[in-house]
Amino acid sequence: MKYTNLGNSDLVVSRVCLGCMGFGDANNGQHKWTLNEDETRVIIKKALEMGINFFDTALVYQNGTSEQFVGKALKDFTKRDDYIIATKFVPRTTEEIEKGINGIKHIENCLDKSLKNLGLDYVDLYIYHMWDYNTPLEEIMEGLNNAVRSGKARYIGISNCYAWQLAKANFYARQIGYPEFVSVQGHYNLIFREEEREMVPFCKEENIALTPYSALAGGRLSKRLGEKSKRLELDSYAKFKYDKTFEQDSEIIGRVAEIADKYNVSLTEVSLSWLISKTTSPVVGATKLSHLDGISGAVDLELSDNDISYLEELYVPHALVGVMAQNGKTHVG
Repeated sequence: MKYTNLGNSDLVVSRVCLGCMGFGDANNGQHKWTLNEDETRVIIKKALEMGINFFDTALVYQNGTSEQFVGKALKDFTKRDDYIIATKFVPRTTEEIEKGINGIKHIENCLDKSLKNLGLDYVDLYIYHMWDYNTPLEEIMEGLNNAVRSGKARYIGISNCYAWQLAKANFYARQIGYPEFVSVQGHYNLIFREEEREMVPFCKEENIALTPYSALAGGRLSKRLGEKSKRLELDSYAKFKYDKTFEQDSEIIGRVAEIADKYNVSLTEVSLSWLISKTTSPVVGATKLSHLDGISGAVDLELSDNDISYLEELYVPHALVGVMAQNGKTHVG
């Protein structure tokens, strides 16, 4: 495994982050394909043995059961100082707003719930999951400042935002003396490259770490055309994000297969190697031990400039999908 600093922080993270959205009680949340606790432990134990030290979860993943499974496994299999854990909080609910719970208290409540689920006193990275138009930025940044100053979070990150939103938040924090976001977790992979317009160059300029999610496009960049998997069949959210453009994207996937054959490696290794070359630490899910083999191989695979150009050549602009398609349309009332 290879390691690098997470942006402007002193956190040293593996070049791949294990995404934990696929862990948690399948009967208690938004996904039906997630792994139970015993299956989760097998994956996490193997990831640690491979040298992965960076784990990403969220309070909303399977209603907190992802955090619970991950926290127990990490406690049993390794020392606290040997891993980096990230979790996230979502915007205030309508009910919270009606009760007068402000953004500062909302963040405190969410972080305390996550720490209880994880069985920890602090998290290494606390992530603002998606932009909250119904809560003043000042409250969000003060709440995150409190989280860091209290020792409950070492650093803060952000997810699902525009570059201007990240810039606005960090410049405000810089002006007032609050902690700045050291990482951004956006939607970025070989068949969805809209982050390259503004977010990627901005983060390069500011040394903000890119830790993209959906690294394999819900499995589409790890399967040859026509191959099936449980997640491809059951993950309706991924279908919503990718199926509309699959015909044009399939040509790129075909090229991934060509490069994989050229080097006698998997499509996963090629797709992830490309993304690793562009970012700090992609967030990659694994629901089978074989998935971890692809992750390990991707870190060691070095694509040539010609390979990268060949993979990128056919890309055409995509409309925003998923959470980012809703950014700006989430006002209450």
